[in-house]
Amino acid sequence: MRRRILIAILGTVTLSLVLSGAGTYLLLTRQANQSTESGLRTEAEALVTLIDLSRPAKLGAIRQQRVVAGLRVENISVLLVGPAGKLRGEIPEGVTAEDLPPASFQAGETLSGVNDSLVWAAASAPTAKGGAIVVVLTRSATRPPPPVGWFLVGGGVALAVAAAVAWGVSGDLTRPLRRAHDATTQIAGGDLSARLPEPSTSDRSEVADLTRSINAMASALQESQGLERQFLLSVSHDLRTPLTSIRGYAEAISDGTAPDAPAAARVIGTEAQRLARLVGDLLDLARLDAHSFHLSFVTVPVAEVVTETAEGFRPAAEATSVTLSVSDHTAGAPARVDPDRLAQAVANLVENALRYATTRLWVDTAVAADGATRITVVDDGPGIDPTHLPHVFERLYAADRRPTRGPTPGGLGGSSGLGLAIVRELVAAMGGRVAAESPALDDGTGARLVIDLPPVTAEAQPAG
Repeated sequence: MRRRILIAILGTVTLSLVLSGAGTYLLLTRQANQSTESGLRTEAEALVTLIDLSRPAKLGAIRQQRVVAGLRVENISVLLVGPAGKLRGEIPEGVTAEDLPPASFQAGETLSGVNDSLVWAAASAPTAKGGAIVVVLTRSATRPPPPVGWFLVGGGVALAVAAAVAWGVSGDLTRPLRRAHDATTQIAGGDLSARLPEPSTSDRSEVADLTRSINAMASALQESQGLERQFLLSVSHDLRTPLTSIRGYAEAISDGTAPDAPAAARVIGTEAQRLARLVGDLLDLARLDAHSFHLSFVTVPVAEVVTETAEGFRPAAEATSVTLSVSDHTAGAPARVDPDRLAQAVANLVENALRYATTRLWVDTAVAADGATRITVVDDGPGIDPTHLPHVFERLYAADRRPTRGPTPGGLGGSSGLGLAIVRELVAAMGGRVAAESPALDDGTGARLVIDLPPVTAEAQPAG
């Protein structure tokens, strides 16, 4: 790129020098022709006065004829225009009859011009009988010699200066691009710590914007890589733990060393269900990413779906000594959703809250001030650190909050760590939004997870 910039600048300077030199030479040539033409006009007017036939008092006829003959000997053409407007005499070579209109000479005009490389001038003096005598002078146009030497010297100096400036400017322009190329090559090679020197905040140039974009991209990739590693470690742990239990109890049952075979079988079933839940969550996220997750929208009372889903967790809550409260303040307000997917989202929220709740868990459905249907799930657990609140619904984010219990009794598998991410994707697909708040209780504990579903428009209301 630097070479192209250098060639472009030098080419532009060279073209400018050639055009300016050619223009200057043409102007000098034109000025020389105009000077020659002005001198010929003066000479012609002076000569015609010597042979002016209208002033015989000054010159006799014989003397006038001698003057005319002398002028012709000097290759100065003397023409006569008769009273009828007919031009007589020999017109000089290079001058045409169209250049010498008799009427202009009868009026006493002086004409001049440049024909190719010949400059001419014609002065006239009217005669007493209505005719005119015309003196025509010609001279070869003199063109000044082209200043090739000075042009080459000046052009060489100009090109040298232009080359130095172009080299410096192209270096300033391409240096950040070369650094950007090197940094992106490092990033593509796996070195996500590569960064470009950060430009000043006042620099709003395109190169500065490119630098900021590359640094932001590298930071995002590095963060994503770190989260991905955390995610893989978490998923690996979630896979390894139930597999270890399943393998251990299966071997004990096979060897006949299990003290309580039915209990061991129940553990195997619980852990298998936990594995199935993890695989199902991964598949759901993959389908959501691929936009192949099918939703069947219908207009239904949201509270019915929420209440039915939350009540399904009552046995698990009672088994862990957690009081589950389910309330409805919507008066049957509807929303246009996929009931099955909404139930899945609510189930993920309730299961997540049940893992953290200490003694109480609240599930409430109400209508917000803007007409949206709001589903709120509150637990009295340890709460969420404020720095983690913006990220709790991200699929690869691992917060420091620890559950108060592991897999819940009653057949519920442990959380895969992907449930809240699935909630956000499902709710977004239904046109809603999610939020997290903490603390949720007056004593500074607890967390509140919220789903807001858009109100039903008039055309979406069910018929009847």
